[in-house]
Amino acid sequence: MAAQGRDYNPLVSIIIPHIGPVEILNSCLNSIRKINYPNYQIIIVDNSTKLDPKSLSGYVSNLIFIHNEENLGFAGGCNIGIKKAEGDYVVLLNNDTIVDTNWLGPLVETMEGNANIAACQSRLLSLTNKGKFDYAGAMGGLIDIFGYPFAIGRIFDSLEDDKNNYLENFEVFWTSGCSSIWRKSALDEVGLFDEDFFAHMEEIDLNWRLHLRGYRSCSNFESKVYHHSGYSLGYENWRKMFLNHRNNLVLLLKNYQLKSLLWIYPLRIVMEIVTGILFLFLLNWKRSFAVLMAQLYVIKHLAKILKKHKAIQSLRTVQDSQLFEQMFWGSIVWQYYLRRKRIVSEFLKVKSINEKSSTI
Repeated sequence: MAAQGRDYNPLVSIIIPHIGPVEILNSCLNSIRKINYPNYQIIIVDNSTKLDPKSLSGYVSNLIFIHNEENLGFAGGCNIGIKKAEGDYVVLLNNDTIVDTNWLGPLVETMEGNANIAACQSRLLSLTNKGKFDYAGAMGGLIDIFGYPFAIGRIFDSLEDDKNNYLENFEVFWTSGCSSIWRKSALDEVGLFDEDFFAHMEEIDLNWRLHLRGYRSCSNFESKVYHHSGYSLGYENWRKMFLNHRNNLVLLLKNYQLKSLLWIYPLRIVMEIVTGILFLFLLNWKRSFAVLMAQLYVIKHLAKILKKHKAIQSLRTVQDSQLFEQMFWGSIVWQYYLRRKRIVSEFLKVKSINEKSSTI
């Protein structure tokens, strides 16, 4: 039976990287069993928890279980799952999510109806903070020219209430790995996640690569997912802070053209230094240390990063001058901390995927 009246339902490979107790994964699997999309396989990539597949809820024939001997992080775990995927589309899903019954169908509809869209994310709502959007990506990821990510419905730590005020499918810069669908053929073209990222911002990096090849990304408001944000690594975890700062600097160096880096990257480093000093005065030693160690990492591994930069630039068909049109031409730090803007619509206009221009 076709979902939502469709005559054809392409196979979708749902990839769930897992680390932690089996109970939270089983809650996710139980919600997937209730979805109304009929044609999918589940690929669970166990990142070194020695999980017994027989302990999984609803262990059925369309479930593939892969055990890693070491924790390869979100990036490595997803890459292993993608390589095993048999579907035309792959869906990345966090293990600490509960999906809506109508979660998968709208994502597939969007991809089937828009050949140049390579990634589409769900409407992400908080599982623990009822009525709020979720930190991991809310209604779709945006970015400013200095590389600071934010989202429709979430700027830094400020979450908007979900008041059904975003009832459109928006064109976005990045799609959250919490729940998103990806066109397998596009991934074959640009490559998979950068496993050196380990976790955090690897999906921004991959979306950026897709944009450099002329693909688009979007969000779908009909596809709802509830997320227990920060379950794997808490917000105050030093490693999480370090990965966020480090990976953000690396993705700039990898993806921008040299002429853009020459003026953007120095300004970004100044911002990083100011951040480190500010948190030092606030006695947040972990955050200041994370900022410092991120910059030292870049210096130490600069040759490797520049090698990746060269490889990515050889793939590009879109220039930065065009890419800037998909970014916020300004500083989200300025808007949030100095102008006290807490809602995206207060300082920029996002476009639906049906509008001709992608300019923000």
